[in-house]
Amino acid sequence: MIKQLTFFALLLLVISNSLAQSESPYEWDWTKDGIWTGVAIGGTAVGYSLIVNKEDINPEEFARIQNNLQEEIDNINFIDRWAAGNNNEKAGEISDVPFALSFVAPFAMLFDDEINDHTGQYLGMYLESLATTGAMYTITAGLVNRSRPYVYDNSGETGLARRQSGNGQRSFYSGHVAVTATATFYMAKVYSDFNPDGSPTGKAFIWGGAAALPAAVGYFRMSAGEHFLTDVALGYVLGAATGILVPELHKKKMDGISIYTTGGQSPLGDDYTAMALRIAF
Repeated sequence: MIKQLTFFALLLLVISNSLAQSESPYEWDWTKDGIWTGVAIGGTAVGYSLIVNKEDINPEEFARIQNNLQEEIDNINFIDRWAAGNNNEKAGEISDVPFALSFVAPFAMLFDDEINDHTGQYLGMYLESLATTGAMYTITAGLVNRSRPYVYDNSGETGLARRQSGNGQRSFYSGHVAVTATATFYMAKVYSDFNPDGSPTGKAFIWGGAAALPAAVGYFRMSAGEHFLTDVALGYVLGAATGILVPELHKKKMDGISIYTTGGQSPLGDDYTAMALRIAF
């Protein structure tokens, strides 16, 4: 959490020093967006405190899992059941690589001339997106108890202390996947908005990468026994939605554009009706 807050602070410093004044597809309001971002960061801090103080699994519940393992696994919904007992710690370490990469991937878009002209605005919306996802995830993970798949590992490879810890009750939902999806889909969405006439191949590559990176994180998190499929799927959907919707909510409204019907007579004497587009500058 300290690293994340430091990352947010550095982003805010860059934003304040480089907010562009030229035209862009987006609008940025320091008051409205400052409040939104501040509340989201505050929510993240509150959620983190809930996570830190999360209680260990109820002893009676753990005893039930320990003594009736197969029955407890059979009670898990069929979509998630296959992951119960996963405990690949190496996969967990691997998942941190694309997760960390996702934080810095959007900065690659600053090499795009259109986006680079609006660096402050671009980073401001990015911070807002990450903070929004952070608040949603941490509060949910702090309040909801769901045993991770490795809690059901009775092979002896996963220590009892780890299986019984409060951290083992944070399966719902995947924060790694949510943050990764927010970052990558934000990058793809903003690139597309800044480059509406850009190469279809280039856009396909960017959107494909945006979809693949959080999917890879989700795969390794499930292999590690950190999350079930539904945890990963929800994190993916919420993260992607935030990465797309935050920029969309900042899109400029075209108040000066109106479309209406008109008619008359042509110089040749023919009557006509048509749709007219009016743009006010």
